[in-house]
Amino acid sequence: MKLALIRRQYAATGGAELYLQRLITGLIANGHEVHLYAEHWEGIPDSVTLHRIPVKASRSLRPVRFAEIVAQRIAPVEYDVVFSLERTVSQDVYRAGDGVHKVWLDQRRRYATWWRRPFVGLGAFHSNMMALEKRTFSPHLTRHLIVNSEMVRQEILREFAYPTERIHLVRNGVDTTRIQSGDRLKTRERFGLREGDFTLLFVGSGWERKGLLFLIKLMQRLEKTDPQIRLLVVGKGKLRGTVPSNVIFTGPMPKVEDAYAAADLLTFLPIYEPSSNVVPEALAAGLPVITSRFNGAAEWLTEGVNGHVLEAPEDIDALEKAVRFWQQAQSIRPITCAYPLDLETNVRETLRVLELVAAEKKQDRLSTPI
Repeated sequence: MKLALIRRQYAATGGAELYLQRLITGLIANGHEVHLYAEHWEGIPDSVTLHRIPVKASRSLRPVRFAEIVAQRIAPVEYDVVFSLERTVSQDVYRAGDGVHKVWLDQRRRYATWWRRPFVGLGAFHSNMMALEKRTFSPHLTRHLIVNSEMVRQEILREFAYPTERIHLVRNGVDTTRIQSGDRLKTRERFGLREGDFTLLFVGSGWERKGLLFLIKLMQRLEKTDPQIRLLVVGKGKLRGTVPSNVIFTGPMPKVEDAYAAADLLTFLPIYEPSSNVVPEALAAGLPVITSRFNGAAEWLTEGVNGHVLEAPEDIDALEKAVRFWQQAQSIRPITCAYPLDLETNVRETLRVLELVAAEKKQDRLSTPI
């Protein structure tokens, strides 16, 4: 197949970009011709044709201008499938890895301080994003959708009434071999963790959305009552207020597998996350997970078997109760998961959708009168 893939920017730690890199590797291995449309991208294989899309616009207009220019560039070229990981207007398949912008704004408003709530979602950027998203989710423009959680599927059905039979659930996959290769002893020694410390782990940037503040509140409560519970925070961001002594900030870790090896429990409480990669990564490393119901990856968890799902991420009492459960249940290692965690399954299921669309387009061409 001759394929066009769309993603605006490369970010070394971006989940969508890592997903696209894995997919490109799989496509090339299967002999497909791959074209990538992006503003900026580094490190792609030589066999991929990169089409740079120059965009000069303000932040509020940049996504719209990118979508318009890509549509112009793609229109004269005949591709078997155009697959976009951005909100664009020229794709056959859109992967809704960023979820639904309106739902994200609703969640931000819900968890904002009272004086900030009236201002959440105001401005041209958000209105432009929602208008662009409405076009992206139009069944007249986009043949099929890929979602990475049932949560996002239901949001799309609720907000856009897209045909359910054209939405395909393809769960995230991770590099299980890499994730399982971390060094527990050296990493715990590096960060001053004692043998008896029960170590929680948070991985991610964008700390407001991903709920680090809720974990900090728990650690403030536990600082004096249970000093053996520690929290490793991997990533970067900003926090206000005093941080308790039982919290260790590592900064970004290129070898994040060491963080999983050092920890005993992943604690990740987002107010909105379509399907966080850190959940299957933790599960692949053998760690149980505590997350919120606003994370599509909560669907990976079975209560008391491999984790807990909190109805309200701000419920510190429920969070402490779940942490205590796993502190007492350390013999349940490694934990199990009902879904496959590997990259190969993810790539294979994505390819199946792309091949389905390529066959549909071919049939449309054959049935169109000359």
